[in-house]
Amino acid sequence: MRNLTVSLDERVARWARVAAAERDMSVSRFVAEILRARMDEDQEYDAAMKRSLAHEATPLKSKGARYPTRDELHE
Repeated sequence: MRNLTVSLDERVARWARVAAAERDMSVSRFVAEILRARMDEDQEYDAAMKRSLAHEATPLKSKGARYPTRDELHE
């Protein structure tokens, strides 16, 4: 575990202290859990984006045909 110094304005620091106390944890642990959750969300998003981009694109129309209408696409 690494130590990290973070500067917060007084309003944010007060909120963090109260929120951590309500969860019966230290401010350090509270902030660490928030950051870990954010990191996990970012990693999940990146993985989902890579999976999505790995799929081959589906053509909307065949050559010479018209594009489908918005309603047709949503059916």
